[in-house]
Amino acid sequence: MTEILLKELSNEDIDWMLAAGCQTEIDPGTVLIRQGKPLDALHILLDGALTVSLGRNNANPLGRAFAALEGALPEREITRLSSGEMVGEIPLMESYLPSTTVTAATKSLVLSIPKTQLMHKLQNDNYFAAHLYRANAVLLANRLEQMMHNLGHSTIVLSRPQLREALTMFAQMQDSDIDWLITAGRVQTITADSVLIRSGRPMEALYILLDGAVALNTGGGEGNPLTRAFTNLETSEDIPNQGFEQELGRLSRGDIVGETQFIEVETPLSVTVKALRDSRLLSIPRWRLSAKLLHDVGFAARFYRVLANILADKQREVVRRLGYGRLTYSSGESLQQAFANELDNDFLGDISLAGARFDWMLKKIGI
Repeated sequence: MTEILLKELSNEDIDWMLAAGCQTEIDPGTVLIRQGKPLDALHILLDGALTVSLGRNNANPLGRAFAALEGALPEREITRLSSGEMVGEIPLMESYLPSTTVTAATKSLVLSIPKTQLMHKLQNDNYFAAHLYRANAVLLANRLEQMMHNLGHSTIVLSRPQLREALTMFAQMQDSDIDWLITAGRVQTITADSVLIRSGRPMEALYILLDGAVALNTGGGEGNPLTRAFTNLETSEDIPNQGFEQELGRLSRGDIVGETQFIEVETPLSVTVKALRDSRLLSIPRWRLSAKLLHDVGFAARFYRVLANILADKQREVVRRLGYGRLTYSSGESLQQAFANELDNDFLGDISLAGARFDWMLKKIGI
């Protein structure tokens, strides 16, 4: 992962981070981030290795019962990080507490940058923000793929509460950004059961789902990617050993499709996107969006922040499905109550803003 930061950050970015941060050597077993505890810094692993683990709070008998039923261990390692990784980046983007514990696996050198200084820099330097948020998105995407590989593709990763992508996209972008997307895109209609994106094929656009619903599926077979790309136009009966296709999740109005094509992932997950019912999408050509990201640094900073938040949200969903969400049972809360408790004033304000911008988009498009 070292090359990702070196590729995405400029010399000026690195100089600022070195000046603002503090380098610390930590011993094996040192806890850098503790699950459920607030963070005050972003950490970059310069040398060594870290483990990311998921623990359970079994102080409550009901919590212990759920853990026993699921055969859970008190703590479970879900991934391991090498030099060049950032940790603590999710709480810096949103007001969530860490859902995992990060511990030094070996003697490690860590650069820690105070949260207050980092947030000020991100808000006042669009070039730095664009570089760091893009690097963050690349690291999160690769980490998510590594977690899925370690845990097995049976983990349902993309299923999450509705409105999260719509909220992220339309609350954090500016009115001028949404206006540009409308101007650059075109409305595309797809019928039920038709395929929007085929596994292994190039993606040529970013899609915003205006109405309808789509499913994201992954196939069980590996095979040669070039062979898959040139054979998956056939029906499944014509393809021997195609493997079992599993639904990863569903997206509905306001969600976006194809966003990860704008970052480089080492082992991208092959996903087929199929319409569940007649749907309409705003299709923004990849070449136009790529050019916009290259020439409008403010737009790029906001877009990559949105992308990093979406990937962070998917990572949190993996953690919830591995058992961290069971903590709500231990405290006697329902899942609905737990989700409602997250809705602070800022979050509710974002929902209102996102809804207003999405409705404005629909009206301007003529839907």
